Amino acid sequence: MDEFELLKKLVAIESPFGREGEISRFIASLLEEHGFEVETLPVEGFGDDVLAYLPGRGLTVVLNGHMDTVNLSPGWTRNPKGELDGDRFYGLGSADMKAGLAVLLSLFVEMGELSKRERPNLIFTAVSDEEGYSRGTWELIKSGKLENADLVLVAEPTRERLMLGARGRFVITVRAKGKKAHAARPGLGINAIEELAKLVSNLGRIKTKSHIKLGRGSYCTLYMKGEADGLSVPDYAEAIIDRHTVIGEDWERVEAELRKLADRVGVKAELEIEKFPRPTPDMLPYVVRENLHEVRLFKRAYFSVTGLDPEVTYGRSVGDFNYFATYLGKPTFVFGPEGGNWHASDEWVSVSSMRRVKEVYRAFLASLV
Repeated sequence: MDEFELLKKLVAIESPFGREGEISRFIASLLEEHGFEVETLPVEGFGDDVLAYLPGRGLTVVLNGHMDTVNLSPGWTRNPKGELDGDRFYGLGSADMKAGLAVLLSLFVEMGELSKRERPNLIFTAVSDEEGYSRGTWELIKSGKLENADLVLVAEPTRERLMLGARGRFVITVRAKGKKAHAARPGLGINAIEELAKLVSNLGRIKTKSHIKLGRGSYCTLYMKGEADGLSVPDYAEAIIDRHTVIGEDWERVEAELRKLADRVGVKAELEIEKFPRPTPDMLPYVVRENLHEVRLFKRAYFSVTGLDPEVTYGRSVGDFNYFATYLGKPTFVFGPEGGNWHASDEWVSVSSMRRVKEVYRAFLASLV
């Protein structure tokens, strides 16, 4: 099955997160047409996850891609439903991650043409809501359908680098409660906006933990609001803060360092600090050991296709791969094609890179048996 022809069909189907129904049905039908028994897993409010199984021998490998995209942003000069210009194919979700999804889906179908002795056990999975809260992957993990898996391959765009870990993430809500007074006499009150501003403007003073592979944790204020009740000192303000974490940075540490900073800079308002509510579990950091046997096999497969050693990288942000690595607890490799402008206008993917990625995956799967 030609991966580029499949990519064009996938990009032509609109599938922003929460509206994956059509692309889910397309993938399920395509697999059924090729003789596979297909399972669908409901994800409330989102398109169904799609699963198919291919028995082989040895390890059980999960091939994973997400079906959803972000919503269309302004500023597109190319056709968001697909436009080829040289080696670049433009389209919403082309790089993130319909190219990777097309690679894994086409390879899975082709693996079905081999004998069982020529392939590992394979589970193809297409999931919804990666761009939101990873509801599709969480439902998949909760279902127990992957409990026999040994390894997960995710074809997110990595510019043909092998990603062996990623930072985690907390989103934090901080509420400041001050004291109302007449604005002409601010010294009689506690200005919640100004007090909360002391905290968020000094987040850079927090010494986050360093990890040899993942780098340092980081803070970024995403949102802040507060207003006065007429000519009054505002007594309430709220901020939402992003906190990317490395291994060794848990929630207790994060909350404690925020409270320590508040004391250090003299915040007078009463602070409430809590996780921003989410429908799925926290996204935790992880690292895959580079001396793992399967990592060495992947590097050899990459060299056999390209004549080069792969660059190993570690993700700065989060994705479904965090859930596979931490909650499923399986080694998770992320490897996908060259592309650009994901989550922005004129998103594109390299067609030649996409084809190389497929051949690397093919060589790696062959090496497992």
